[in-house]
This record gives sequence, C-alpha cells and structure tokens, in this order.
Amino acid sequence: MATHLIKRITLNPSHSPFSLRLKTTSSQYVASRIRDATFEKFMDKYKNLLKVISIQDLILANPNNPPSVSVDFLNRLSQKLHLNRGATAFLRKYPRIFEIFYDTSLSQPYCKLTPLAIQISKEEHEAITKTHPLVINRLIRLLSMSLSKTLPLRAIFKVWRELGLPDDFEDSIISQNPNLFLVLDAHEPNTHLIKLIDTNPSHDLTTAVENWRVMECCKDDCSVDRTEIRFSFKHSYPPSMKLKKNFRAKVKEWQKLPYIGPYEEVRGVKKRSKNGVMEVEKRAVGIVHEFLSLTVEKAVEVEKISHFRKWFGIDLNVRDLFLDHPGMFYLSTKGKRHTVFLREGYERGGLIDPNPVYCVRRKLLDLVVLGRRGLNSGDYKLSESESESEEDDVVQEMEND
Repeated sequence: MATHLIKRITLNPSHSPFSLRLKTTSSQYVASRIRDATFEKFMDKYKNLLKVISIQDLILANPNNPPSVSVDFLNRLSQKLHLNRGATAFLRKYPRIFEIFYDTSLSQPYCKLTPLAIQISKEEHEAITKTHPLVINRLIRLLSMSLSKTLPLRAIFKVWRELGLPDDFEDSIISQNPNLFLVLDAHEPNTHLIKLIDTNPSHDLTTAVENWRVMECCKDDCSVDRTEIRFSFKHSYPPSMKLKKNFRAKVKEWQKLPYIGPYEEVRGVKKRSKNGVMEVEKRAVGIVHEFLSLTVEKAVEVEKISHFRKWFGIDLNVRDLFLDHPGMFYLSTKGKRHTVFLREGYERGGLIDPNPVYCVRRKLLDLVVLGRRGLNSGDYKLSESESESEEDDVVQEMEND
C-alpha cells in the first residue's frame, strides 16, 4: 500500500520548491515537469546546432590546408556525436556549412567547412578576442564562487564555449595574467587546479540578480516594497502552468528569505532547522543563477554544471534544484542531453540582451535552420549572390513566422 502511494505521488510531484517531494526516481520527476513550447521549439533547432559545432571543432582542429576530416572518421564517431543516420546523411543536410569532396591522393571522401561557415568561425574568434576583459572578469567571478577560490581545470574546459572563453584560454588568458590566476597540481595525477590569487575587494562582484533588483526599484512605476525585493529573484512561468494559491504563497515566503550570496564568505555550521535548510537551498539557487548569468547564451548542460557542485559547496541535486524552481529555470531533455535555461534571459526563443559572441553564433544557427531550403535537390552549391539572396529571403520568412 505504501509503495503504491509513493508511486502515485511520484508521478504527480508538486512543483513547489518547499513541499516534501516523494519520488522513486529522479527521471520520473524530470518527466513530470511542465513543458514550455517556446523553449522546446528552440531546442529542436539548437540540438542540431550542437552536433554541427562538434563536427566543426573536429574539422578546425585538423592541420590540413584547408582543415578537413575524412567522412569515414566521422561515420565511426556517429554514435558519440548522436548522428542517428550516420555522418554522410547529416553532412548533406547542411550544404551551407559542410562541403564533401573526394581526396584523390587518399582515395576517400573528406569534409571541410564552406567559406561562409569559415567566415562565421572567424567572426566568433574576433568577437571573443575583443571581449577579453569580459572573459577575464567571468573567470574571476567563477573562481570567486568557489569556497576555496579554486577550481579544477578540467571543469572549466567543460564550459569554455558556454563562458565565451577562447579555445586556448589556458595560454591566452590564464598564463597571460599571472597576477590573477595560478595553476596548481592536484593530488590526482594529470589533474590541475586554477586558483584565484588576487582576491582584491576592488573587483566588481555584483551579481546579476542584484542588478535586476536595483533596476526594478528605479522604475518610475515600481510598486514593489524594497524590503520584499531585497532577497527576491525574477520569476516567469510557462503559459501552461497553473499557479495555485498555495504555491504563490510559498513562493512569496521564499522570496523574502535571506541568504548568503554567491560571492559572500560562508561562515558557521549549517543550520538543521526548516529555515536553515531553506537558506542553504536558496544560496544554491543563487549560485546556479549567477553561473547561468555568466554564460554567453544563458544556458548550459546540467551535467557540465554538476562538475562545479562540490567546489561551490552545493550539497543538493542540481537537476532537481532546477526543476524545483520552474519560474527561474527551464530544463529541456531534447537532443539526449539535459539543458537548463535561465528563463529571465529569454523572450520568444532569443536572448533579451544579446552579446557580440551570441550574435555571431546565431548566424550559424540560422544556417542550421535553413538546412537545404532554397537549394535544388541535386545542387550542393549556389553562386554567392544567389546564395545570399535566398538565405535573406528564407530568414526573413522565418522571422515573420
């Protein structure tokens, strides 16, 4: 009887971050979440962009002139790259990005990037180079959230693209700023740590949510009590989610709860009272909120952020943390990966406040969305003028839709 009761509760868990949630498996909690059609539609396109980027990185890492990889090599990686119908079929879906050619000297087909894709890659590199001061600031902030001001290098490698770091950030950023960063050997073999050695309080470590609170208070039509907004976070819920009175009351109570900020020093022993547990949970929410705010696209894979959990002092399941706060985060399972979005950063499937790196990456996403549209079935190339004209027409058509 008890087992059946637990299963019934599991299949319909409360989305309140404060109620006791009984569940048999975390996957059932993921399956029971409220879907947001806007984010799901965006992920339908974004999941293919991630596959395109993986292949692009493999091509650009090759020293050939021009950079290229054999199609046979990509076919062997099909399962790892989640290419269900094989590499050849996937490459042919995006003729504006990939070009297949036959290498007569090696007697096998190879793949290279089209001139347009190479140009976008160069633009992204230039955008990252121009924002080096911002990149350094992101790295300082990331290390400052760590309890020991130290993070494993392999964890940062996991999110270098999400943070907008250059692909050689270890040399171009860390080594070039010895007054800020120090590389240490960890206890494990072949493992290195990065330590923030300049903890000067002059560094601007104002969190993103604090900036939002100031902007809300400065609005002419602000009707929010300043004492209420002091510890609040911005919330927006999926259109299909019905908010019950009890849920709204608990959210209001949680918003008023004080907590230790991501960059503040944690002192004392964790409290075991109800409020103490909620404060620990709210600090964890503040950390992951700030982490997502530091990313270029205000999104990251849950598996990647989990590598920082121990270093940030988060004792909770990060994935469940996102699900417990549907007004702040949205979790998508498209593309055989769990991707979390910062809800407040998006509107109609795009960033509200786009940055230069994001804008360049959207160009590549536009080519992914175009696919073979506008191309004849037997054609793999168009003249430059025809290509640009048709791309502009189809992009305009998608924007109108």
